[in-house]
Amino acid sequence: MSTSTKHSIPHAAAPITRNPIIIAGPCSAETEAQVLETARQLKGSGISFFRAGIWKPRTMPGSFEGVGAEGLPWMQRVKQEFGLKTAIEVANARHVELAMEYGIDLLRIGARSSVNPFTVQEIADALRDVPVPVMVKNPINPDLKLWKGALERIQRANVKQVIACHRGFAVYGQTLLRNAPLWEIPIDLKREFPDLPIVCDPSHIAGRRDYIEDIARKALDLGHEGLMIETHPTPDQAWSDAAQQL
Repeated sequence: MSTSTKHSIPHAAAPITRNPIIIAGPCSAETEAQVLETARQLKGSGISFFRAGIWKPRTMPGSFEGVGAEGLPWMQRVKQEFGLKTAIEVANARHVELAMEYGIDLLRIGARSSVNPFTVQEIADALRDVPVPVMVKNPINPDLKLWKGALERIQRANVKQVIACHRGFAVYGQTLLRNAPLWEIPIDLKREFPDLPIVCDPSHIAGRRDYIEDIARKALDLGHEGLMIETHPTPDQAWSDAAQQL
């Protein structure tokens, strides 16, 4: 089977009638004005959480790696002015501490962190007894056991609610999609942990905005409880992941 066939876009199914968890917002928090404008446009859309990348682990040095803690007050304003719950990625204990200080409502462990048990354990120790949900993205490499291990480390920290996030897996060579969905892996995870909510990140699976809708429908058809979708007021001018933002 060719690579492009194996990872082809699924056909859209019938409309989904249930109400999924929706997490939306820009890949990166770039400026205060950009964050607030995105939140203004998303207010009233029914999203569950407003996301924005404060710290951005990037593959290549020299890429935009986020504004850092400077962006946390912007997230506070989103919550205060628009009534939206907020979500960010954390990659170490200090990030967790700052997120709690600024009242972030959902924390996310990224694919570059979940691949490393030492990193996950450091974050888990900092997360002990936090009163907010924690989402764990699948590791970059297609290893179900590694994903399960990361989830269990967070569960053992007595986190209020643990959520899995399926964002696709890295494969070598050119493919139609940015990350291979390998749907059988989240299906196997759900089979082993039927009560664990799974949210799909179609933006990172797709890598381009015109594929996102079909991937999102496929995820919901397969029982994923929600979606995390990157959005931006002017996506073509985004400082990171411009091609995959709506």
